[in-house]
Amino acid sequence: MVLVPERYVQEYLGNGPSLVTFLALNASAFLVGVSFYVHSDPSFADLPTFLYPLFGDSPTALALATLSIATLLSNLGRPVSDAPVNRPLAYLHTLAFVWLVKYGLWTALALNLRPDLYVGFSAAALWDYWGIMFTHLGFVVEAFLIPHYGRTTRGALGFALVALLVNDVFDYGFGYYPPLRYEPGVVLVVATVALSFLSVALAARVFGRLDAE
Repeated sequence: MVLVPERYVQEYLGNGPSLVTFLALNASAFLVGVSFYVHSDPSFADLPTFLYPLFGDSPTALALATLSIATLLSNLGRPVSDAPVNRPLAYLHTLAFVWLVKYGLWTALALNLRPDLYVGFSAAALWDYWGIMFTHLGFVVEAFLIPHYGRTTRGALGFALVALLVNDVFDYGFGYYPPLRYEPGVVLVVATVALSFLSVALAARVFGRLDAE
């Protein structure tokens, strides 16, 4: 499954200035996401520091993606597909992919379950619906850059699924789901868990594999 052609990946991730620009944009988006969770209710202030990655779902996805893509800095001057691969990197690339896919799709789904609470014509309303939805769907496109240079393993896929499900329990079992303008019902909870499985299934399909464990 090829969502982004190889030539575009090489052009943007195999070139020093464009790669650094892409990393800077990712880091900026991460800071915007952190700001959102700092000012939300509940917020980062209500949690121990080590739980921040579970609460800040989209910033976590961007942080993982930034770390994943930053590994290409050492590969500049060579084809992106020739980037070094090893087991720790397989875990990082797999986690980055599944977090981007899940929370890119989750945001679009959550907004469209209650569009009446988000759609409007003021500048703020346009951002709160269209801006947020399309920037988060961009997460999915970004996720499909990663299999061009990353690999996965059975262990990485299993770990990613467990991590996503733990995040689901944290979100809905303890009430720390991403801030919404409505209370999530059964449909959103079930869809969130389904997205955990879908994200890992996509990773299993699109990534090349390291040697069998």
